[in-house]
Amino acid sequence: MADRALRGMGLGSKSFEDEEGVEMAERQQIGFDCQNGHHFELTFSTEAELPSLWECPRCGAEALRSDGTDPQRKKQKPQRTHWDMLTERRSIPELEELLAERLDEIRKEN
Repeated sequence: MADRALRGMGLGSKSFEDEEGVEMAERQQIGFDCQNGHHFELTFSTEAELPSLWECPRCGAEALRSDGTDPQRKKQKPQRTHWDMLTERRSIPELEELLAERLDEIRKEN
């Protein structure tokens, strides 16, 4: 019985709403050029924060805006190494002392 109730209608494929009275948001086209010579345009809302970089859909390279807007890249912290974290916790003389103690232990075992 339940199968017959849905006959003749594709679920989720059709909308019975009309676009009458619907106001579309204002849009703008922004062009991008990648380093491989590809040009493409994307549609954004006029209220949206516009990106200065976008990945090229053809080759995957970074594409800059065609209007010449410079990208503002975030400042990245240098990656902290194990040595950096170690020197934050201990001074060099302390590390030398610990190393000497450990080497003595290793030598006694052999």
